[in-house]
Amino acid sequence: MATIGDNLRDILFAGIGAVAITAEKGKEVVDVLVEKGELTVDQGKQLNQELKRKAVDAEKGVRESAVEARMKAMTPEERNQFAAIVAEMAARQNAEDAAKADEEAEVEVEVEAEVVDVEPEEEKAEPAEETQEAE
Repeated sequence: MATIGDNLRDILFAGIGAVAITAEKGKEVVDVLVEKGELTVDQGKQLNQELKRKAVDAEKGVRESAVEARMKAMTPEERNQFAAIVAEMAARQNAEDAAKADEEAEVEVEVEAEVVDVEPEEEKAEPAEETQEAE
């Protein structure tokens, strides 16, 4: 029997696949129209961005509908279990994001601390030699 996590994963993968296919096919259509001269490159880019946005919106709607349909089939105990699993996943992801942000901030501080404006020793020695040659 499939678990709640398996069903959620399947729903998410289906949504991601739908967006990927839609975006890919939309780009192909736009590219063909640009090649035929029916669209300018700028119009093609704008149309492609609009298609991607619509695909993401459609995928979101499908994903939410699928989750809602699945939750309707659950018992109250299963819904509570599902909510706990999702809350745990969200907390784990939030912690990972915060740790990553902290690491990036530390690296940025270290890089700034290492940047020092130092003149090479050879350049410092040259003026002394020029002074001796002038005498």
